[in-house]
Amino acid sequence: MTNAAPGRGSLACVGLGMMLGAHLTPRARSTLEQADVVFVLASDGLVERWVEEMHAEVRSLQSYYAEGKSRRITYGEMVGAILAEVRAGRRVCAAFYGHPSVFAQVAHEAIELARAEGFRADMQPGISAEDCFYADLGIDPGRTGCQHFEATQFLCCDRQLDTAAWLVLWQPALVGDRSFTRYASARAHRELLVRKLRRDYPASHEVIVYETPTVAIMPPRMERLPLDALVDARLEMHSTLVIAPARPLVPDRDMLAALDAIEAGNRTGRRERPKLVVVHDAHSKEEMQ
Repeated sequence: MTNAAPGRGSLACVGLGMMLGAHLTPRARSTLEQADVVFVLASDGLVERWVEEMHAEVRSLQSYYAEGKSRRITYGEMVGAILAEVRAGRRVCAAFYGHPSVFAQVAHEAIELARAEGFRADMQPGISAEDCFYADLGIDPGRTGCQHFEATQFLCCDRQLDTAAWLVLWQPALVGDRSFTRYASARAHRELLVRKLRRDYPASHEVIVYETPTVAIMPPRMERLPLDALVDARLEMHSTLVIAPARPLVPDRDMLAALDAIEAGNRTGRRERPKLVVVHDAHSKEEMQ
């Protein structure tokens, strides 16, 4: 964090969490209330009105969105609006739904630019959709591991999946959109996503379309369906695709043997160097002491 001179502007990007009134941390609320001006990018108008009850000067960033307008341009304009107030010497709070570091390009760019210009800027965490689906779906990422990809990046890049771990695909409703202008992909784009997933998962493998509720009286959406049915599933901007492991974990025999050697050495009072196995090809191995 870059220290700013006294009286200079500053920026704090805070997370509002996913659920109205339930996920805001005391620290984030204090930062919001003590700011000179608050910018808000929330999931809906109800959340914005709730933020307006906490501060006299709240400015919505939603007005920068427009149909057919590139989100790259939109994000740049949002960053510009936030930094203009920082440069004017004001304490600025930018409040984002969920976690301000998770799929919040504006927060990252604003903090990076503010620090580059010598202003104090920091980020305060909030409860994200990831935190919510761990709880709602009963997932412990420490049991088998969990891998996360943005859906279009996963589709367009050569990613090596571990099907013994959970797979999370963010923003599947936008899969295949490289123009940054659409707010929903076509059926053909989803067919490509399913085709790629079929390289590693059977057609009948269960996938979960998850959506976090934004108010306490609403239940989470946890729609379970076979992979092939994803093509015609209802996907929203805030939908997340969660895929369970398709196979059990496979032990690494070489590493287990090395651990056994270490433990045996500890029991006998001497440290033994584990044997390392170098694989030259599929048919020959050479042990090195």
